[in-house]
Amino acid sequence: MGSEFNTGNDIFQCRQCGECCTGFGGTYVTEQDIENIADYINVDVDKFISKFCDMSGTRHVLSQGENGKCIFFDMEKQCTIHPVKPYMCRAWPFIQAIVKHPENWNAMADSCPGMKKNVPEETLKKIVSEELRKLKR
Repeated sequence: MGSEFNTGNDIFQCRQCGECCTGFGGTYVTEQDIENIADYINVDVDKFISKFCDMSGTRHVLSQGENGKCIFFDMEKQCTIHPVKPYMCRAWPFIQAIVKHPENWNAMADSCPGMKKNVPEETLKKIVSEELRKLKR
């Protein structure tokens, strides 16, 4: 008998709750993310960085609003940059760190109601690796 977990959809179903848009640490944005979002909201890159980004170490992260959520999160509309959301957001919760440390999946699932807990580690690593491959295509 095979596993009940075979694909990303078997272990994650986004509920659009916005919990992944919350919290300190922020959403890292690549140069390409910055260019895409700046173009989408019609501001130049330098203005985008100064108005909508903070630094986390040596990397840019999207700023947080007063509600503790991403600056681009709206309680009614959800993600206001959804068509150009950053790589980190598109990948969630299938992040590279899970391939190396699958034991962290359940901790992440504590704050994400769309994630299934207690997925066997080898199955989890296989599914996350496949989802990351699909995302890169």
